[in-house]
Amino acid sequence: MAADREPLHARRFPEPHGEGLRLRHWDPDSDADVADWLRGRSDPEFLRWNTPLLAVADFESARTAMRDYARKEAEGTCAHFRVGDADSGAALGHIGLNTIDRVIRSGRVGYWVLPEARGRLVATRALALVSRWAFTELDLHRLELGHAVGHAASCRIAQKCGFPAEGTLRGAMFGSGRFDVFRDEHLHARLATDPEPA
Repeated sequence: MAADREPLHARRFPEPHGEGLRLRHWDPDSDADVADWLRGRSDPEFLRWNTPLLAVADFESARTAMRDYARKEAEGTCAHFRVGDADSGAALGHIGLNTIDRVIRSGRVGYWVLPEARGRLVATRALALVSRWAFTELDLHRLELGHAVGHAASCRIAQKCGFPAEGTLRGAMFGSGRFDVFRDEHLHARLATDPEPA
């Protein structure tokens, strides 16, 4: 099959595993994956801290958003993974490496955890795993992570995974559920040359 006719998933990034987790690409043709994506992206706690540009309100809009991410992955500009339990395979959440810039060798990390998986260090383990993968397999130099000011849990996860706070970006995020209101964002970053966190 010619490269331009390969299925999108055939051209995606490899899937990292470890930390008791199994990461794999979201499958927009899987009803189970779409249902998990919809639950995660419509969860009130997720929406409290994030305002997606593509709203996910129902099954079809979730599938459409997943297909859009799959196209971007095929272009090499992002990598989005379903975070699953290594033993049971149960869905736990999501982690994505967004806006991959091959010239400056950077990327931006984002994650969310399904309600039933919270309190199990899922985001911390997934961030540690994807950070090592991005530095070694993708040869990235810098990873950034941003969260709304006040999101203490995300701040703790970043610090624990070796992403020190670099500052506050004023008015850098949309307000919760709004495109006409802005809020400040904490910026964290980690370099490939930084020591591995304990």
